Amino acid sequence: MAKRIPVKYEEKFSYDIVIENSYENLPKELEGFSIHNKKLCIVTETNVKDFYVDEMMSLLQPCAKEVIVFTFQAGESHKNLDTIQSLYQVLIEHKFERTDMLLALGGGVTGDLTGYAAATYLRGIDFVQLPTSLLAQVDSSIGGKTGVDFQSYKNMIGAFYQPKLVYMNLHTLDTLPKREYFSGMGEIIKHGLIKEKAYYKWLQTHLSQIKEREFSVLEEMIERSCQIKREVVERDPKEKGERALLNFGHTLGHAIEKLMNFSLLHGECVALGIVASSYISYKRNYISIEELKEIEQIVTDLSLPVRLQRTESLTEDIIIETSKNDKKMEHEVIKFILVKECGNAYIDKTVTKEEMKDALSYILTSCS
Repeated sequence: MAKRIPVKYEEKFSYDIVIENSYENLPKELEGFSIHNKKLCIVTETNVKDFYVDEMMSLLQPCAKEVIVFTFQAGESHKNLDTIQSLYQVLIEHKFERTDMLLALGGGVTGDLTGYAAATYLRGIDFVQLPTSLLAQVDSSIGGKTGVDFQSYKNMIGAFYQPKLVYMNLHTLDTLPKREYFSGMGEIIKHGLIKEKAYYKWLQTHLSQIKEREFSVLEEMIERSCQIKREVVERDPKEKGERALLNFGHTLGHAIEKLMNFSLLHGECVALGIVASSYISYKRNYISIEELKEIEQIVTDLSLPVRLQRTESLTEDIIIETSKNDKKMEHEVIKFILVKECGNAYIDKTVTKEEMKDALSYILTSCS
């Protein structure tokens, strides 16, 4: 039976998060948007297309006015304005109007890119999120943040633009490569650490089932993470306050991601950022050394990194300097997220360069 989580935007009903075990009910979910009168463009990436596009076409062609597919090369390096321009061109050539709809079929890159195209094409066209990766299902598909990278600056260009629906087929996780699957756990660990200690402890007690991708456990885990993100984004849809808590681990993580030229996955960089931020929290006596080591242990248990090799182009000073280009800067001050205790995070604008350097020294290792 489907799980349904309604999301409100600015005190009004906005869209549902629907958690399913197949795509069978997707046409029914889309009926409410009168797709029989709409052209649909399925936006997908090369590593997803062969798995699901044929099924999508067979399900949606009988229901819609027309269905086309736009496929772009998978990877963060293609989440840019060049890909957006190519998508605009296809939409123009097929005479897509403001009443038509885009469907984002893929991971976080696909969802972010499609959402930004939807927000800007003809000043706004409807779109639906169909996230196929764990990271997209628990994080990027929810909350209306859309965007693309610009000259390696992550998500520098974007818009807040809400989807009409988020529809998850959890069996897409069966086809995820191991590294991509565990990348999503970086955001899931974050959810527990910033908002719900009981959930964080639940993750610790269900590690083996999570590793084995046991369906009932995944279903509960994804639902709980979606609920946490829903609650935060409903209260602060445009990141004027509390929503910044969702950036726990991201300030230094994004800098590392850029400096590594996206060779590390987003969740892997977030995990490194989580360890660094937790270290600062430990040094400020918010959490104990035992709690810090416990955080490192769950990160390690879920196949995510807690250390990274220092190189000439990846030093403490270079990472800190790169973090200053992050879009989350406010009046040239970095908004850092720290944990006062596991399950209770807060926004801190007083983290010094020395504290960041100390934390980065903790996670960076030298060649032996």
